[in-house]
Amino acid sequence: MKGNPDHSPSTITESRPSKIPKTQDHRDHDQEDKQLQESSMSKNPRTQRYLLAIEYIGTRFSGSQQQPNCRTVVGVLEEVFQKFIGQPVSIFCSSRTDAGVHALSNVCHVDVERISKRKPGEVLPPHEPSVVRRAVNHFLQKEGDISVIDVRCVPNDFHARFKAQERTYFYRLVSGPEPLSTFEKERAWHVQENLDLYAMQEACKVLIGHHDFSSFRASGCQANSPIRTLDELHVCEVPATPYFPSITEREQSNSSSKDSHFCSVKPEVELPINSSSSTDGAVDSNDGKSNLEFGVRRRHRCYVVTARARSFLYHQVRLLVGVLKCAGTGELTTSDVERILNAKTITAASPMAPACGLYLGRVKYDLP
Repeated sequence: MKGNPDHSPSTITESRPSKIPKTQDHRDHDQEDKQLQESSMSKNPRTQRYLLAIEYIGTRFSGSQQQPNCRTVVGVLEEVFQKFIGQPVSIFCSSRTDAGVHALSNVCHVDVERISKRKPGEVLPPHEPSVVRRAVNHFLQKEGDISVIDVRCVPNDFHARFKAQERTYFYRLVSGPEPLSTFEKERAWHVQENLDLYAMQEACKVLIGHHDFSSFRASGCQANSPIRTLDELHVCEVPATPYFPSITEREQSNSSSKDSHFCSVKPEVELPINSSSSTDGAVDSNDGKSNLEFGVRRRHRCYVVTARARSFLYHQVRLLVGVLKCAGTGELTTSDVERILNAKTITAASPMAPACGLYLGRVKYDLP
């Protein structure tokens, strides 16, 4: 392992990851969830609790949670809800995201009491979820980086955070020496080196499962226990985005269409994502000059890490990705990853991945 010698895996005793009884993890979560959920129940029987799924680009937010003098996801939502219903509300998120972290679908809940604007004091029937979605998105138009994608009515004791059964995060890495595309800025982690996909996948096998993740728990974590069950940790290569087909790919698609008598067909082979395409790839000629046509950008390779669990420790996903990246570049071996996990100290881990590549992908519920 390269870098700070104090972080070298060779200083850590090598052993297989210890097994932790799962009941301990679940019991700690259930006790905490029950206490906090009871304290957050709406005491007003005239209010309707709505569950909202939201998407946002995290670049211009100082995180999801409300902070003084900062633009936050919760702060923006509370402002637009007040414009919508004419009174202040409190938003509770299922998952806290740091500054720069994006969300394909974060979930929050809000209690709304619909009061007549013509007759103050008169309580009206709750709005339909579709009305809430359209109205809130109307006020969010000027923001440009956040919107509501779904709304549902839920009971007043349904808590967006404590009723969540699992959370899925995605992390995007792009690999290659070329400067990062403008369209990818603050949307992915640009790694200059080539990444070994197989090595990263082997590292995932070490980390998946039920472990003490103290080595992947940043200081300031408020969780009672570092024990978590990582149900899925996976790396795959995907087309870099935005993706547009090359001349060769379009010709192949047209040829396939004629052969199968369809106007459009899905190619039997996935579209090439390597930057070494013979037509518009990034192979350099012998004289060191690119053989690309003028004005054609050299492609990067793109990888997505998927992490799924009931809950995560503070910065756990970004610390996991930091280790996977080092496995991909050859800085760490599978044995090194095992030793880091067993060290149970944050000082053993690799540098944390930046926030810009992280996306909260989905929060799963057993909805009534």
